Amino acid sequence: MTDQELFYVLALQRIDGVGDIMAKKLLTHCGTAEKVFNSKPQQLATIDGVGSILLKSLQNKTVFEKAEKELAFIRANNIKIQFFQDKEYPERLKHCFDSPVLLFSSGNIDLTNRKLISIVGTRQITSYGTEFCRKLIEDLAPLNPVIVSGFAYGVDIVAHQLAMDHNLQTIGVVAHGLNQIYPKPHKKYVAKMEENGGFMTEFWSTTNPDKENFVRRNRIVAGMTEATIVIESAERGGSLITANMASDYNRDVFAVPGRVTDKYSQGCNHLIKIQKAHVLTNAADLIYILNWDIKEKTKPVQKQLFVTLDNDEQKVYDYLLNTGKELMDVIALHCEFPIYRISGLLLNMELKGVIRPLPGKLFEAI
Repeated sequence: MTDQELFYVLALQRIDGVGDIMAKKLLTHCGTAEKVFNSKPQQLATIDGVGSILLKSLQNKTVFEKAEKELAFIRANNIKIQFFQDKEYPERLKHCFDSPVLLFSSGNIDLTNRKLISIVGTRQITSYGTEFCRKLIEDLAPLNPVIVSGFAYGVDIVAHQLAMDHNLQTIGVVAHGLNQIYPKPHKKYVAKMEENGGFMTEFWSTTNPDKENFVRRNRIVAGMTEATIVIESAERGGSLITANMASDYNRDVFAVPGRVTDKYSQGCNHLIKIQKAHVLTNAADLIYILNWDIKEKTKPVQKQLFVTLDNDEQKVYDYLLNTGKELMDVIALHCEFPIYRISGLLLNMELKGVIRPLPGKLFEAI
């Protein structure tokens, strides 16, 4: 995108009454932002949603001053731009009707041919949530996913840190301009995140982290990834908003179950209860639901995912891996276990996510 094109898009964003949806209508109709400003009012009036108030706002010349200042900031700070029609724009986000017209980013973000997942949750993460997040990212690391989150306290920063520990690309989607960092104590993570990943926002440098911006930020987190994982959440919280947005965008949502008495498992348990989220007990659940191809990574992934199998479980798993689908009675016969024993083994293995039951009392290895 040239400076001139960017200048007019920025100016268009500062017109009262022009949000992302209206901006896309205007750009699609006119071709460029410059043509929007140069078009005659009667031409623009034919666009659905364009009325006399908006036509008057488009005559406001002060927006060019603001656009000039923001463009200067972008160039002075080497901010990268993704326009919603560019191939560099996050592919999944393009298909969200309310996605931002522009994204501003810093660091070394590469979204080509990548598995993108978002990890969100409470700002009051517990030891249970921390340990689950640690194991999940450790087990997914061989598949080299991109970990997206909101750079906030709690689950967000834990997910970013663990991603960096495993040399995974991680992206913090922030609710303010790239001239600042919020929360300030997280400034110490910025340099390392920008080495392999970085930060992304739709907000200008003049924008502060106001409360309403976090909800807008959440739609980017939900829309740009193929799945959203809620690690822990109270009955209400921003992570549930993100999960609902992801569901509305037809993305897969996963929630980590917890005890019914635990405050920060109530939100996750509710998502599972109302069938808005898949139960997530380990990395294998995610890989299976998302149908990720792990053939090229079979050895390292299995080493990570299946270390908890005891000798009897391993024997059953190896048998199913070699034979494919099989009846419980046949599994018991070939593995030389009594029925009561094989029943317990299969249940444990199903809970661990290494086998799955099929119609007709069949089982197969995942």
